[in-house]
Amino acid sequence: MILTRRVSSSFPQFVGFAKRSFKSCKLPGDPSSSPSLTHGIHVFHCPDDVGIVAKLSECIASRGGNILGADVFVPEKKNVFYSRSEFVFDPVKWPRKQIDEDFLKLSKMFSATRSVVRVPDLDAKFKIAVLASKQDHCLVDLLHSWQEGRLPFEITCVISNHDRGPNTHVMRFLERNNIPYHYLHTTEENKREEEILELVLNTDFLVLARYMQILSGPFLRTYGKDVINIHHGLLPSFKGGNPSKQAFDAGVKLIGATSHFVTEELDSGPIIEQMWSLMVNPRCVIFDRLKEFPTETICRASCRSQRTLRGNALQRL
Repeated sequence: MILTRRVSSSFPQFVGFAKRSFKSCKLPGDPSSSPSLTHGIHVFHCPDDVGIVAKLSECIASRGGNILGADVFVPEKKNVFYSRSEFVFDPVKWPRKQIDEDFLKLSKMFSATRSVVRVPDLDAKFKIAVLASKQDHCLVDLLHSWQEGRLPFEITCVISNHDRGPNTHVMRFLERNNIPYHYLHTTEENKREEEILELVLNTDFLVLARYMQILSGPFLRTYGKDVINIHHGLLPSFKGGNPSKQAFDAGVKLIGATSHFVTEELDSGPIIEQMWSLMVNPRCVIFDRLKEFPTETICRASCRSQRTLRGNALQRL
C-alpha cells in the first residue's frame, strides 16, 4: 500500500489510500480467503505528530489485521490530525475487547481527542429515526435500501408532518416490517418538536428524507446527536427550497445531491457525501436524474457519519 503523507502546501493535507475489496482480501500467510475475517473501522483525532500513521498501521498489522483503505486529513496551519481506517482481521486472533485496549494505548500515546473503533458484525446496530414530509421517493428509496441490507442500522420509526393513507405503499411497507409511523401535524407556530424529541429519545442519529421543516437550534441542542439531511443539490450552491430549479435557472452543467449534517444555519452543515453527474441536456434530465442520487448518498453517509465515527474534518468520503 502506497502512502503519501503530504500533498500540497496550498491545500489541506488529505491523503487517500487505495481501496481494496473486502472479498478479495487475504491475510498474510493465509493461503485462502478465510470466511472468518471481520471488517473493522477506526477513527482517530489527535494533535498532529510524526509517526501517527506508522503506529496505527503497526497496531493493526501486529495483530494479523490488514488495512483495506484509509483516509488521512491534516488541515493547513492547524496542528490537528484526523484519520479513518478500514481493515479486516480474524476475531479469534484479535478479540473485540483486545481491539479496544490496543487502540486505547495509541489514544494515550498521542493524547487523542477521539479514538473510536467499530466492528459492524460484532457491535450492536445503530438506531435511527427517519423524518419525512409529503414527497415519498426519498423515503421509499431509503426503506428499500434498508430492506436490502445496504443500510446497517435499525429504523425505530418514521415521523412525518403528512398523513399517509393506510393503503399506501409506504404504510404497507412499514406495517410489514413493524416500523411505527407517527403523523404529527405542524404549523408555523408549532413544529411539534417536543413530541419529536420524545419519539427519538433512544436513537443514535436522525435522517431527514425530504423533511420540509427547519429544525430549531433548541431542538438540535436538546437532541445532542447527529442529524443528517439529504439535499437535492450540490451544496454549498443552491441552498434552500427548489435546488433543482435553482440549478436549472443558473444553467449549471453538473447536477447531484448532498448529504450533510444539520446545523442551525440552513443547508450549511459539514458535508458528508456528494454524488454528481454531467448534465448533457439540462432541459431533459435535470429533474429525473436528481432522483437517482439521494439513496446512494444517504447509504454512504449513514454508514460513516455517526458522531463516534467521524472527526470534524473527515466529512469527505
